[in-house]
Amino acid sequence: MTTAPTLPRWSLAVPPFALLVLLISYGRDLGPVLIALVCVGLGVAVTAAVHHAEVVAHRVGEPFGTLILAIAVTVIEVALIVTLMVSGGEKAASLARDTVFAAIMITTNGIVGLALLVGSLRHRVQEFRAHASGGALAVITAMVTLSLVLPTFTLSTAGPTYSGSQLAFAGVASLVLYGVFVFVQTVRHRDYFLPKTSLTEDDHAEAPTSRTAISSLVLLLACLVAVVGLAKTVSPTLEAAVESAGAPVSFVGVVIALLVLLPETVAAVRASLRNRLQVSLNLALGSALASIGLTIPAIAIASIWLTGPLTLGLGPKELVLLVLTVLVSMLTLVTGRATLLQGTVHLTLFSAFLFLAVTP
Repeated sequence: MTTAPTLPRWSLAVPPFALLVLLISYGRDLGPVLIALVCVGLGVAVTAAVHHAEVVAHRVGEPFGTLILAIAVTVIEVALIVTLMVSGGEKAASLARDTVFAAIMITTNGIVGLALLVGSLRHRVQEFRAHASGGALAVITAMVTLSLVLPTFTLSTAGPTYSGSQLAFAGVASLVLYGVFVFVQTVRHRDYFLPKTSLTEDDHAEAPTSRTAISSLVLLLACLVAVVGLAKTVSPTLEAAVESAGAPVSFVGVVIALLVLLPETVAAVRASLRNRLQVSLNLALGSALASIGLTIPAIAIASIWLTGPLTLGLGPKELVLLVLTVLVSMLTLVTGRATLLQGTVHLTLFSAFLFLAVTP
C-alpha cells in the first residue's frame, strides 16, 4: 500500500520566511543587506508558489490548476493596483492602463515566446489545441479593445479617458466575457484545454490528498502575497535605479509586472519542457484574460471614490505593438503546431516592448 505524497519541508518553511522578510522590509529604506534579503525572499517565494500550484493542479486536474494560479496572482495584483491608485493621486492616473498593457505584452509575447522557445529546443515541434487557444485570443482581443483602445477615440470626455457610463459598460463587458470564458474552459468544453500529448510521469504519480491540496492552496496564496508585497517593497529602489539610468519612471511598472508574473512564467516553462504546451498557453493567455477581466471591473468600482482623471487609452506606439501582437498571435495559434520560429518572433516582439519602454 502506497502512501499519498506529502509536502517537502522546504515548501512549508518558505512562505513564513517570505512573509517575515516582507514584514521586516515593508515601508523601510532598503540598504544593501535588506535588498539582498528581499531578493532572496522573492526568489524562494516564486519557487514555492510554482511548487504549490503544481500540487493543487495535480489534485484538481487541468485546466483548474492553471486557472487557480492565474486568478490568485491577478486578484492580489488588482488589490495592489487599487491601493496604489487610492494613495497615488494624479501620478497614478495611468497606473491601471500601464499595468494591464504590460501584463498583456508579458503574457502573450514574453511567457508564450519563452515557452515556445524552450519547448521547441527540447521537442522540436509541439502541438496544442488551436480552437482553445484561438478562442482565448479572441476574448483577449475583444476585452483589450473595449478597455484600452476605444478610450483613445471616444468623444464624451477629453483625452484618452472614459465617461462614467462608458467605464461601467467596459467593466461589465470585461467581467461577462471573462466569466463566459471560465465557464467554457472549466465546464462546457473543458476537454478543449487539456494537453494533446500523452501523460507524463508526473501525471501517473499518485495524487495528493485533499488535505495536502488545501494546505498547498493556502501556502500558494501566502507565497503570492509575499511575491507581490516584496515586488512593491523593492519598487522605490528600482525607481531610483531607473531614474539614475535615464529611463522613464513608467518602466518601474513593467519591472514590477515582470516580478509579479514570475510564478506563471516558471510554471509555463516547466510545462513546456514536459511537452505540455497547452498548459503553458492556458497559463499565459489565462493570465492575460484575468488581468483585463478583473482589473477593469475593479477600477470601474473604485472610480466611484477615486478623484482625478483615469487614463485608459493607449498611445500610438502601444497601439502598434498591440495590433502586431494580435496579428502574430493569430498566425501562431491557427495551426496548432509550434516551432522555434514562432517562439523567436514572440520574444522579438517582447524585446521591442521592453526596449521601447526604456527608450520611448
